Amino acid sequence: MTTHSISEKMLTLKDLSAILSDAVRLELSDSAKEKIQRCRTYLDEKAKNTTHPIYGINTGFGSLYNKNISPNDLEKLQENLVKSHACGTGPEIPDEIVRLMLFLKIQSLAYGYSGVQVETVQRLSDYFNNGIFPVVYEMGSLGASGDLAPLAHLSLPLIGLGEVRVKNETATGAAVNKKFGWESIHLKSKEGLALLNGTQFMNAYGVWCTVHAHRIIKLANMIGALSLDAFDGRIEPFLKYVHLIRPQKGQVVVAQEIENLLAGSQLIKQNKKHVQDPYSFRCIPQVHGASLDAIEHVTNVILTEVNSVTDNPNVFPDDDLVISGGNFHGQPLALSLDFLSIALAELGNISERRTYQLISGSRDLPNYLVANPGINSGMMIPQYTAASLVSQNKQLCTPASVDSIVSSNGQEDHVSMGANAATKAYRVVNNVYSILAIELLTATQAIAFRKPLKTSPALENLVNTFRQHVPFIEEDRVLHDDIKKTEQFIREFALA
Repeated sequence: MTTHSISEKMLTLKDLSAILSDAVRLELSDSAKEKIQRCRTYLDEKAKNTTHPIYGINTGFGSLYNKNISPNDLEKLQENLVKSHACGTGPEIPDEIVRLMLFLKIQSLAYGYSGVQVETVQRLSDYFNNGIFPVVYEMGSLGASGDLAPLAHLSLPLIGLGEVRVKNETATGAAVNKKFGWESIHLKSKEGLALLNGTQFMNAYGVWCTVHAHRIIKLANMIGALSLDAFDGRIEPFLKYVHLIRPQKGQVVVAQEIENLLAGSQLIKQNKKHVQDPYSFRCIPQVHGASLDAIEHVTNVILTEVNSVTDNPNVFPDDDLVISGGNFHGQPLALSLDFLSIALAELGNISERRTYQLISGSRDLPNYLVANPGINSGMMIPQYTAASLVSQNKQLCTPASVDSIVSSNGQEDHVSMGANAATKAYRVVNNVYSILAIELLTATQAIAFRKPLKTSPALENLVNTFRQHVPFIEEDRVLHDDIKKTEQFIREFALA
């Protein structure tokens, strides 16, 4: 178990990958506690010494910004805000996403521009460290004013309401607080708004999808290289000469990676009867490379968001300013997550085409990659499944970010719909894992028919390791089980 100190250190993708595991505990640094407290003290003094309206602190919210609130009702205002905004619907989101939401909310509040109490941030850290995951629902956020409904559900246990999951069991927020000996948090002015404003729902999905996108592009290259060799493909389209005269960054990187993966292959070196390969093989650098470039762009946006403050209003104690702005607006994430969905869906799209080519009876491979076709259907139907997943991904790639529906009586008249972009991207990632699993299952089946010639040492290692989990298909069996085992394998296989 390692401890991650919440501070001003710029978080990297490696840091976020570690947070995804269960082997990290959070600890507020002394500097973070000092900044949080300094901002809270300033805000308390500001509220005490002013009669002017300050949005979200002594006023109502959204289109009710013109309603002044009595000092005696400021705490009740914040509690009411959390309760009234907790109106999510749909499926409960996975614990791994809630874990990221908790972390990202803690990180954002710890910069000291939100006006919350140290106790509030510490309690969120306690939830994280003890594996207490508030029940949050998938639907309800418009991706502007932040992820209001999801973050309200995330915050309910702080005030003894809502539900949480602890070790896969559900309990009330009140019950879990009692179990750990915690008093409910008494929210002070602005705290409810600080908890509910922010992009942590969108960005939790964004972080998860981005971490997995980097894994998927490596898997796509490796499995694609194996398919190329199994199909008796040509190496020339991957040579540097082609790519140096069209030096798209991702294309150059992918071509070099495929060439490295195939180094030492007996198959790739043998004389070829054909002068060129179908696009799904020949254009791997161009297609995978474009997706790699998109993944890198999205990564930069996601990391910027992780290292940002996204609630409202923003409190600047050193400058004696409380500014109502729009950092909660999810447009950067909405556009990027739509882009990521498209980039990953294309990796699935071209993967399914390689699967199709391998089972088609071309290049001296048997129909459906089974020794006795007819009585055996072999790898016929896994390609159907891949095609179904690819088709659904195309539907999921309809951009959410081009939509906006007016809310809050016209005060919130443009929203990002980034939350919908985020949940769609999550589904695309999981679909692509399944599509690549089907390609690997197919390619390993095909490569066996090329014996005694061997593929490269790197790819032989992949095949041999895989065969410890899924044996060669001699005759028809329940392939659902093979696909499931293959997907688990590629999710866990150690990548360089």
